[in-house]
Amino acid sequence: MALLGDQYASSDEEDSHIQATSTVTTVVAAPDVSLDDPMRLQLMLAKPTDTTLIYNARAEDLARPSQGPKNPYKATEGNALKRKNALTGDAQETAISDSTFSSLHRTWQSLGYTKDPSVNGAYVGDLVKAQQHEGKDIIQMRPSKEESAALRRKRQKKGEPSIVDGPGAYLGPWAQYTALGEDESASDEEYIEEDIVPARTTAVAKLASDYQDDLTNTETTQFEGTALSDYQGRSYMHVPLDLDVDLRAEPGTRKNYIPKKLIHTFRGHAKAINALRFFPNHGHLLLSASADTKVKLWDFYHDRELLRTYSGAQKAITDATFDSTGGHFLTGSYDRYMKLWDTETGACVSRFQTSTKAIPHVLRFYPADNNEFLVGTSDKKIVQFDTRSGEQTQEYDHHLQAVNTITFCDENRRFMSTSDDKSLRCWEFGLPVPIKFIAEPYMFSLVRAAPHPNGKSVAFQSGDNQIVVYASTDRFRQNRKKSFRGHNNAGYAIDVDISPDGQFICSGDSGGYVCFYDWKSCKMWHKIKADDGPVVRVAWHPQESSKVVTAGLGGEIKLWD
Repeated sequence: MALLGDQYASSDEEDSHIQATSTVTTVVAAPDVSLDDPMRLQLMLAKPTDTTLIYNARAEDLARPSQGPKNPYKATEGNALKRKNALTGDAQETAISDSTFSSLHRTWQSLGYTKDPSVNGAYVGDLVKAQQHEGKDIIQMRPSKEESAALRRKRQKKGEPSIVDGPGAYLGPWAQYTALGEDESASDEEYIEEDIVPARTTAVAKLASDYQDDLTNTETTQFEGTALSDYQGRSYMHVPLDLDVDLRAEPGTRKNYIPKKLIHTFRGHAKAINALRFFPNHGHLLLSASADTKVKLWDFYHDRELLRTYSGAQKAITDATFDSTGGHFLTGSYDRYMKLWDTETGACVSRFQTSTKAIPHVLRFYPADNNEFLVGTSDKKIVQFDTRSGEQTQEYDHHLQAVNTITFCDENRRFMSTSDDKSLRCWEFGLPVPIKFIAEPYMFSLVRAAPHPNGKSVAFQSGDNQIVVYASTDRFRQNRKKSFRGHNNAGYAIDVDISPDGQFICSGDSGGYVCFYDWKSCKMWHKIKADDGPVVRVAWHPQESSKVVTAGLGGEIKLWD
C-alpha cells in the first residue's frame, strides 16, 4: 500500500478521512484584497459621463463586473433608468373621468369609504360602512321620487306670502321638516320648486319700493360766526389790518422760527381731518375738510371761531384746495363728485365728475388761470377740467396706479405727479405726454408733496420713513444730498410742508409727533408731541414767523407757536 503513494490510498481510508473533516468550518477573517496593481486600478476609474478611455484596457478589465453600490432606479437589463415621475418613486397614470372622480371623492368625504379605481370591485376606507350600504356611492344613495314626495309631506306648510308673522306666515324655502331620520335627506327637486314664487303674492306697498333720493345735488351751508360783517360792512373775506403782523406782505419776507407750545385747539369735526388749507398769501382764514363729509372755515385771528360749514358730500372728503385769490375752493369726495364752492356765500357753484366716475384723490387749481384745475383720480388718470364749461379738456393717463400728488413748477408751465406705482412723472401743462419719467427699484410711493419757496425743489413724503427732494427745473433729478430722516410715516399719507422763508421743513409722524428739520443741514431741529394718534396734517402759516397747525385722526386742529 505504501508503493501506491499518498495519492493512491484505499477507499476505506478515504471514507474515514472525509467523515473526520466534514464537521470543520473554515472562517476567513481577512477581507478580500485585490492583488492587482493599484496604479492600473486607478487608471480603470472613469466618470459616468466619460466617453473615451485614456489607457489600453485588457480583455479581463472589459469583462469585469460593476463595482460599488447598485442604483435602485437602474434597470437590470441595459443601462436605462427606471421611470421616476414623483419624489418618492414611480406614479402610474390612470384614466378616470371628472364625474367619476367627483362621485368617489364625495363618497369618501361623506361616508368614509370609496371604490378603489385601480382594482375592480375593491374598496378602501371604512369597509364596515361599505358593507352596510352595499357599496353604493353618494349618487346611488339619492332617494327616489316616491321617497322625496314622502319627505315633502313631512315638511311644514310654506304659508301665504301676504302674512308676515303669526299663524300661516310665509316660510317658503325655510320651512322645516317635522320628523326626519338621521340618514334621510331631501332631493334637489324640492329646492327647485320652492324657488318659484306663487302668482297670488300681494303687491308690496309703494313706500317700501321707492329708491332713496339722490342727495348729491343738495348742498347746504350754514353761517356759524358772530356776525356776517363788521361795523364797516366788510365780510370775513376782508384781510384784517388791526393785527401786529402785516398780512398783506409778501410771504417769506420774515424770518421763521420753530414753534414751541400749543396755544389753541379748533374743535368741530367728528372724524379725521383730510385737508388743511390757509387762505392764499394772507392766512387770516383756515379751511379744514374732514372724513365727516363737512368742510369748515375758521377765523384764524380774533376769537378763532368757526365761521361757516359747507355740507353736501355724501362720503368722506378726500381733498380741498383754494384758488389763487381765495374766492373759491374745490372739494373732492369718495362719492366721486368734485364741487366748486363760493368761499363767502357758501353756495355750490358747479359740480364735476370724471367720465369714468373715479374717486378724486388730489385737486389743484392751475395757478395761471383759476378757470382750470387738475384732479388726480383712483383710476390712474389726471384729468383737466374747465370750470366755465364743466367739461374735461385734457387727460393724462400714463400712470399705472392711483395718483397721489400734483405739484406745479417751473413758473407754472409744468407740473410733477406721483402715484402708487412708485414713479414720478413730469408734464407740460396741456400736453398729455410726460417729458420725464423717474422710477427706480429702490423708490417707494411718494404720497405728499410740498414745493420749496425758491421754486427750484420739491419735497416728497416717501413711504420708507423719509422725505426726498427732487429738482423742479429742467433736469428733474433727485438731490441725493438732501434726505430727511427721523420720523415714521409708513402706512399713512402724512403731510409735509416748508416754512415761507425756506429755512425749515416739517412733517407729521405716525407716533403723534411733529418733526422739524433744517433745510440746509437736513438735521432734525425739534420734535413736538402733538397727539396721541398719528399726526397726518401739517400746514405752516404763510405770514406768521412760527405758527403751525396740525391735525390727526381725532378731528381736532391744534395751533402751535
